[in-house]
Amino acid sequence: MKFSNISDALRKSYDFAFDNIDGNLADYIPELAKVNPNYFSASIVSVDGERFSVGDKDQLFSLQSTSKPIVYSLALKQHGADFVHSKVGVEPTGEAFNSIIELEKQSHRPFNPMINSGAIATTSLINGQGHTSKLQAIVDYISELAGRSLSIDAAIFKSERETAHRNRAIAYLMKHFNVMTAEIDETLDNYFNQCSILVNTQDLAMIAATMAGQGRHPVSQKQLMTAGDVTKTLSLMFTCGMYDTAGEWAFKVGLPAKSGVSGAIFVVAPGKFGLAIYSPKVDDHGHSVRGRLLVEYFVKELNLNIFNLGSI
Repeated sequence: MKFSNISDALRKSYDFAFDNIDGNLADYIPELAKVNPNYFSASIVSVDGERFSVGDKDQLFSLQSTSKPIVYSLALKQHGADFVHSKVGVEPTGEAFNSIIELEKQSHRPFNPMINSGAIATTSLINGQGHTSKLQAIVDYISELAGRSLSIDAAIFKSERETAHRNRAIAYLMKHFNVMTAEIDETLDNYFNQCSILVNTQDLAMIAATMAGQGRHPVSQKQLMTAGDVTKTLSLMFTCGMYDTAGEWAFKVGLPAKSGVSGAIFVVAPGKFGLAIYSPKVDDHGHSVRGRLLVEYFVKELNLNIFNLGSI
């Protein structure tokens, strides 16, 4: 498939979704409610490093939950899958991303690393000598994947920290069940900070393209993830990345993806490219409305569903 065909399809998909005004800003995080709702951008990076963007491609936004699979892959790199999944499961959940229900069931482990409980538990596993070095390990890893030095938005971090009563409850419940042994305040601060890392769609597409290339960075050519860790990460993105709409996403799109309430979505076409979209108005599930429309149209244009033998 020629990259020119892919970029043409992306522009066409962007134009298709552009006029949609549905959704709302994620106002339960006050800083996110201040964002211009009209921002809209999409970027694509091939596994060979070819790049194309449309819209507000330089506009920064916070990773939010799109950080979850990235930090999960770092935990795999540091500890291996057996240890990580002794703390966090791999099962999809029909509950919302911030649900506590699964922690009361059976093993008391979070269902998967893509929901808040599982992501907090995963963040608690990151190696480092104290709070600062653990956070720096996360920032450095995501920066290397993005191909440039990234920073944290202090205002968004503060906003999340001050309103995170439910996430704090989740952490204490995991501590109660001995799922999480790390210090709670330190872990939560690192989690809120990782969610507050600023990127644009070009950065996020570069990260997605690294995953699409089995862990090899499309520009630096460094092997930043093992192929096995990428497979595990993409498998969980496919089954769990879109929360309680993961089944619908698999049916309509058929590619691994992860969304965040900032309005970001990144999608991985294995062996082909990474795609990232930003549009801050989200639906009731926390997914960018225009982002979902764009991806659904784009996938149909290029016949990209991984279960279509003629696609990937």
